[in-house]
Amino acid sequence: MPHHFAFSAASGVPVYFCEPHSPWQRSSNENTDGLLRQYVLKGSDLSTYSREERDAAAAELNSRPKKTLGWNSPAERFFKLLKNDPNTTCVATIR
Repeated sequence: MPHHFAFSAASGVPVYFCEPHSPWQRSSNENTDGLLRQYVLKGSDLSTYSREERDAAAAELNSRPKKTLGWNSPAERFFKLLKNDPNTTCVATIR
């Protein structure tokens, strides 16, 4: 992210870089990695999984409620954002 200063200035979102070898600074990332391990073993070649298998895993993870999202799922939160964005012309439905 060589342009993180420009991104922060334009979006108002601060960018934080974790220190190397400090997994406690990346708790959300570490948790997501753990959830992914339910579907894909560490070091696996993703090309050995079919598109359907990858899509099924993504659908399950995206429909799982998260405490950090007020017990909404990532998919619910994403579609709420799309619904409230006046620049969005098409809103998909959650399955």
